[in-house]
Amino acid sequence: MQLGNINKDYYGGVLMIILGLGTVFKSFGYHIGSLAHMGPGYFPAAIGVLLTITGVLIALAGVGKSHDMSKKALPPEWRGWLCIIGGIIAFIVLGQYTGLLPASFAIVFISALGDRKNSVKAAFFLSIAMSIVAVVVFWWALQLQFPLLRWG
Repeated sequence: MQLGNINKDYYGGVLMIILGLGTVFKSFGYHIGSLAHMGPGYFPAAIGVLLTITGVLIALAGVGKSHDMSKKALPPEWRGWLCIIGGIIAFIVLGQYTGLLPASFAIVFISALGDRKNSVKAAFFLSIAMSIVAVVVFWWALQLQFPLLRWG
């Protein structure tokens, strides 16, 4: 396998495999349980396995493709990176002090602004919709021990 015949899909797939295997390995430190009685390590283990399988499929798809060196490399998307990192930080801080609802709204709103094609209005409505989904799934259905709203 020559390095010239491998493109970024291969490297992305390998990275996903490493992250997936690391997640599976780390989940064994918790009780896995069974499908009927899931332990705290069950979900991370399942996600790690799915991430590993997806990484293998992406890496295999990228092996046969050649990287087109004639295309001009685009500059990094700093806006996207900064908005995604800012959204994660906002989720952590707001989750700690204000609860699930404001934290969910903030992470989606800030991260959506990282896409140049999104408007503030589109990011706002997407944030409202995803906040409703987060409340229904995590707070109501799964009864996650994360307060919906709190102050301080």
